[in-house]
Amino acid sequence: MNAPFSPPGSSGPVLWDAAKNQVDAQTDQCRLMILTLPGFSLLSLSSFVDPLRLANSILGRPFFEWSLLSKDGQPVKCASGFGLSVDGDFKCASQMLQSGNRPTMVVVLAGEMVEKQVSAPLINLLRLYKRHGVPIAALGTATWLLAEIGMLDGVPCTIHWDKRAAFAETFGRPQVTDRLFVRDSQLVTCAGEFASFDLVMELISEHLGKEVALAVCRHTTAGHWRSTSERQSPISPNEIGISKPIAEIIRIMEEHVEDPIPLRDIARCVGRSQRQIERLFARALSTSPMRYYLHVRLSRAKRLVEQTDLPIVEVAVACGFASASHFSKCFRLAFGANPNAYRA
Repeated sequence: MNAPFSPPGSSGPVLWDAAKNQVDAQTDQCRLMILTLPGFSLLSLSSFVDPLRLANSILGRPFFEWSLLSKDGQPVKCASGFGLSVDGDFKCASQMLQSGNRPTMVVVLAGEMVEKQVSAPLINLLRLYKRHGVPIAALGTATWLLAEIGMLDGVPCTIHWDKRAAFAETFGRPQVTDRLFVRDSQLVTCAGEFASFDLVMELISEHLGKEVALAVCRHTTAGHWRSTSERQSPISPNEIGISKPIAEIIRIMEEHVEDPIPLRDIARCVGRSQRQIERLFARALSTSPMRYYLHVRLSRAKRLVEQTDLPIVEVAVACGFASASHFSKCFRLAFGANPNAYRA
């Protein structure tokens, strides 16, 4: 159950000694219980766990410990297709808590088809830990699980951008954002993937200090970690042909999918004329702004069709179409098939 650990070699970063001296040897250990469901993202897991291993290496002792658990205690297959050995099952996790072996945090990773992964053992386990005041962190699609069992009612949260539209339509009560991670009292939600690194770096910084966190960053060649205030996938002005005005216009479009706004209103928001915006899009994206806007809405609709059981008419309304027939026509022109074909 202890974390894999190896001491730093003589070639370790210069920061290691300074960072190590910042931490009291008597500081309590941080024990993490990681619950994995089939199809979880290996990138999310490794981005979260490897920095913990590096922090231990820098300190020269296993400050962080973690246990990897699956529903039945058998190896669990990740999205990449291979199985990972685990330390126990969900029943073991429940027994650990009842015996007084309380973890510092429970971390949950789910699969792409998270909608079908809610089970009684998992629900009971998460509720048990919540009742005992143990912080729960959901990485990537696992946010869906917390919402499904009612833990996120009225709670600010985030989920991977690919699931955000389906999540918002399925669960009306959570206050979903596009942030990298959101911490709200006992619950932590994270977009997953590389955002898992940003979350765990904040955890390391809080427990061991900024010097240790910076040393971990230097070792990973990351240089820094992003804060909770940053968005998951902002349109980068540094992308080839994408200027700041276009990035801002696209952001406005993405925020107004259900209630599309006229180009003249978008122009007013960014302090440009309609003609200027049309020239910007033609030069950078080889399309018109309204055609690009339609692409944004249809891309959102495609995710809703694939990831939810919403009736097609509700998907149409959620993406700003006045009728299901008009929506289906636009969808077919964009993707080569009717919406229902994507559910076959």
